[in-house]
Amino acid sequence: MWEKSHYVRAQGTDYGMFIMNMALAGLVLLVIGDSHMVAPNYLIASLHDELTSQQAIVHSYGSCGANASDWVYGMSGNCGQAERHAQEPKALVDFNRTAKGWTVKNLIDQHRPNLIIVEQGDTMAGFGHPTLPQAWIYGKVRALTSAIKAQNIACIWVGPTWGSEGSGYMKTHARVKEMSDFLAKAVAPCEYIDSTAFSKQGEWATTDGQHLTTNGYRAWGKGIAEAIVRLVGQGQVRAEGNRPSPVAQR
Repeated sequence: MWEKSHYVRAQGTDYGMFIMNMALAGLVLLVIGDSHMVAPNYLIASLHDELTSQQAIVHSYGSCGANASDWVYGMSGNCGQAERHAQEPKALVDFNRTAKGWTVKNLIDQHRPNLIIVEQGDTMAGFGHPTLPQAWIYGKVRALTSAIKAQNIACIWVGPTWGSEGSGYMKTHARVKEMSDFLAKAVAPCEYIDSTAFSKQGEWATTDGQHLTTNGYRAWGKGIAEAIVRLVGQGQVRAEGNRPSPVAQR
């Protein structure tokens, strides 16, 4: 009797893990973000690879210096941009400061994603200013979330990492925590991923106070991807698409 019930529980656990592992299979994912998505060894490498390894079809875009509403109005970043698609081994990076930006609406029309992942935080946190510009941030965030909601597409928002204190970016751990807590409440209907949960303060080294080393971006990309798999696999994010049937493959 015990052996039979134990077998059933084990079988259920294995099937649950199978469902989690297949959570992103066949989905088209659109990933957009700021400078953390631009350089070849940043998230446009690590996160893109992690999501692709989950059998998702991934289209990644980064705009250096962009804030959330720039993705609505097509404003270009001031320090370069990058894009990478599906199985392409490397990102196409353009550091031309006058490069034309993208709009989320055009990207949705082009790729027809089942899920949008937004990585935005640092460019709106007001580092160096005495207070967090909450009303301004909310307006930028609301512009993007409203544009995504209008297309009836599920979304996940990725917040900032700790970074390092004492740099020219004037990033502080206190402001990162304040920004992350604010975004967690402001990005609905998107689900929120708190990137500060992936590491301790100062654990991930940076090159300039804000941007991580290659190892840091690998760890961050892995943490984000695992969080996305959990959110989709547990049904907290409804990202419907053409995917293999788990029942048919049992």
